[in-house]
Amino acid sequence: MARPRNFHEDDVIDRAADAFGRLGYAACSIDDLVDATGLQRGSLYKVFGSKRGLFEQVLRKSLVADWHDRPAALDIMITALREMAGIDAPIAALCRTALAAYSGDAARLLGVRLLQHLPDKE
Repeated sequence: MARPRNFHEDDVIDRAADAFGRLGYAACSIDDLVDATGLQRGSLYKVFGSKRGLFEQVLRKSLVADWHDRPAALDIMITALREMAGIDAPIAALCRTALAAYSGDAARLLGVRLLQHLPDKE
C-alpha cells in the first residue's frame, strides 16, 4: 500500500516556481528543487515525472487570470520563452495561448520586467 502524501501539490509548485524564477530552468538543478520544495528527489519524480514536467506545472499555474500583473508569473513566462519555447512545443503553445489572450502590449510588458532585473549602473 502506498504511503499517503505529506504535502500539497500546489505548495510544491509554488516553491518550485520561486526556484525556477530565481535561477532559470537550465540553472535550476534537481538538488535546487529538492531544497526549495522540501521533497525528496524520488517524490518529485513520482509526482511530476521530471524537472520538465514540474516546470510545465509551474508554467500552467503561473498563467492563470491576471498573470501579467504578477512579477513572479512574468519571470516564469520569460524563463519559458528564453529557455524552453524554442525546443519544447507544448511549452511554446502554453506561452502562445497566454500571450494571445493578453490584451496589452506583451513585448513591452515582458521587456519592462526584463529591465527590472538588470543591475543599476552607478
